[in-house]
Amino acid sequence: MMIVVTGATGQLGSQIVDRLLDRLSPEAVGVSVRDADRAAGLAERGVRVRAGDFTDPATLGHAFEGADKVLIVSAAIRGPGAFVANRAAIDAARAAGASRILYTSHQAASRDSLFAAQPTHAATEEHLAGLGVPFTSLRNGFYASTLSFSIGTALETGQLVAPADGPVSWTAHADLAEAAAVALTEDGVLDGVTAPLTASEMLDLEAVAAILSDITGRTVERVVADDDQWRAAAIERGMPAAAADFTLGIYRAAREKEFAVTDPTLETVIGHRPTPVRTVLEAIVAQR
Repeated sequence: MMIVVTGATGQLGSQIVDRLLDRLSPEAVGVSVRDADRAAGLAERGVRVRAGDFTDPATLGHAFEGADKVLIVSAAIRGPGAFVANRAAIDAARAAGASRILYTSHQAASRDSLFAAQPTHAATEEHLAGLGVPFTSLRNGFYASTLSFSIGTALETGQLVAPADGPVSWTAHADLAEAAAVALTEDGVLDGVTAPLTASEMLDLEAVAAILSDITGRTVERVVADDDQWRAAAIERGMPAAAADFTLGIYRAAREKEFAVTDPTLETVIGHRPTPVRTVLEAIVAQR
């Protein structure tokens, strides 16, 4: 058996490979990465490392060669190019003869989402489901590590300034990586489009600010900024306009409670309670 994971030098993909190596011999694991040099450590551990780029589909046949299962970590691209890249990777996995294709989607995947990434996930899921190949679309909870961006300078200024938001089921990469490894190695556990793979609690940024206050012993105040004013300030600080619009979409979607969902599936699959948001925030604070 050969399992190939894409994006294996990224935050999620690297942890998935680590969890696979807890379960399988290195000879059964392969990775497809844009820069093979960055995966030298995996090669030293006995993992098959091959260069593959979603935006250069001709490279993917070699990267996926002999794979029984391929996990496609969604392309880190904004705009219409994201779906094109995801589709190219999925089609290459099918052409390589994979018996199951897995894809890292999002808990709020929808054609109608206010967050631009979600229509891309929805379109990718539809393409994957239409191929006639067994598949798993991992509807991952909103990555808790992204709170490091929302927090911004709050730890220095005492103010967590962001547009109006809503509850989010912040979920740790480590738990999602563990679930992906289970899906790759245990048949029948996760099939088709999964239930939302989320942590067990939902918090808005006001609750996050309260936890930060408790962790640091300094008051962190939640300040709600006007959308347009926040966007202008973000661009003035150096954020590209496209990135500011993309990020603003997250807050607008949260206000509509697109991420206000919890589900027990993740806990059931990994066999333990998912990582609390507080634990993730403690790690973020410790790194600053």
